[in-house]
Amino acid sequence: MMTRASDLGAGGSLDALRADLAAGRTTSRALVETCLDRAGTGEGPRVYLRVDADAARFAADAADRLRREGIEPSPYAGIPISVKDLFDIGGQITTAGSRVLADAAPAACDAGAVARLKAAGFVVIGRTQMTEFAYSGLGLNPHDRAPANPFDREVGRIPGGSSSGAAVSVTDGMAAAGLGTDTGGSCRIPAALTGLVGFKPTASRMPSEGVFPLSTSLDSVGTLAPTVTCCAMLDRVLAGEALRPLAGTSLRRLRIGVPQTVVLDGLDAHVAAAFSRALTRLSGAGAQIIDLPMTEFAELAAINAKGGLAAAEAYALHAALLAARGDEYDPRVRVRIEKGASHTAAEYLAVQAARRDWIMRVSRQIDSVDVVVCPTVPTIAPTFAELEDDDAFGRINLAMLRNPTFANFLDGCSVSIPCHRAGDAPVGLMLMQRGGQDERVLSIARAMEAALTGHGD
Repeated sequence: MMTRASDLGAGGSLDALRADLAAGRTTSRALVETCLDRAGTGEGPRVYLRVDADAARFAADAADRLRREGIEPSPYAGIPISVKDLFDIGGQITTAGSRVLADAAPAACDAGAVARLKAAGFVVIGRTQMTEFAYSGLGLNPHDRAPANPFDREVGRIPGGSSSGAAVSVTDGMAAAGLGTDTGGSCRIPAALTGLVGFKPTASRMPSEGVFPLSTSLDSVGTLAPTVTCCAMLDRVLAGEALRPLAGTSLRRLRIGVPQTVVLDGLDAHVAAAFSRALTRLSGAGAQIIDLPMTEFAELAAINAKGGLAAAEAYALHAALLAARGDEYDPRVRVRIEKGASHTAAEYLAVQAARRDWIMRVSRQIDSVDVVVCPTVPTIAPTFAELEDDDAFGRINLAMLRNPTFANFLDGCSVSIPCHRAGDAPVGLMLMQRGGQDERVLSIARAMEAALTGHGD
């Protein structure tokens, strides 16, 4: 039996597709055709900036031929995936969601992350929509309307960003998973707002070549997918590691730290209730909930008062382009980049020094528990209408970035998993640990996922 359309999307998983392919219940070509059909209708034209139909069909047919011959580069060969428009794909222009780069030279070769996915047999459907230059957590782009959040399209809610198209490509079954980036939450925010899993690995584990940067100090390659296991398997491929199952983790006696500073401020009723229920459920499963002061979290706003590392490093990259073609930028992105113009070398070095000290002090508290958890973002997805006013846009953008950005500044690893009840507005539970603890965080996240949603596959 061929795979049904419902097997692609937020309710599916890479392992389910792998099993269907291995058993002959579907083919890569059938999966790709489903994605291509959906990419041409509904939110599809707003999800994909470019669809590579011919290349995807060619790759799918090749995967099917190899599988018939008993040859496959990996068990996931032939599964369709989307790629955020920050990654180079050989022969294509990487526009980073901007009109400014529309006439740039095509990439000479694939970005390292894309090359590794292709080597494992994943089929690239196309390039997904994003906030211009990845500089916002909301997902809006004035050049091409952002795809609407699947939770409430009648009202019109945002998907989150900057990896907006990546998220909706998965929720709507236009890809089995999405390749994105995360500088201050750009994988975890849209995952939280749309009911997916979003993973930000330790940045140094991922290949960064061929990825258009926002902030080289904070950028990380990441993924969005239906389950924790999906993100873990993609993480193995992207990191160049052997495919192997995640180690099992029990919630019994697990020490879960809940920061008491900043991250619980301003929660709306939906998020507060979902977070409280999640902690109750985890405690009932045997976990120990420990309040952590984490007063250091209150320092980050002052450290980043002038835009922080992101503004300084983005301005260094964009200064010449802004001088030549500044009027073609998204004004809301341009104003954030231009904050970096006032950074002196001494101030930039001071922020880097403050970051090192902050990481050392925060790590001491994190080391007292197995994992730190908090709401990924403080509210459910706002509506497009709420963001029409520039002041409201700025305030809500900072609110969405507030909690996820702690993991980036920590140079740590972090994952957002769904914790809402079926039928309710999506809410994300964010797990965080120091850098290099990726396997541990993913293993714990899978155990929590099983306890909270019953997935855990």
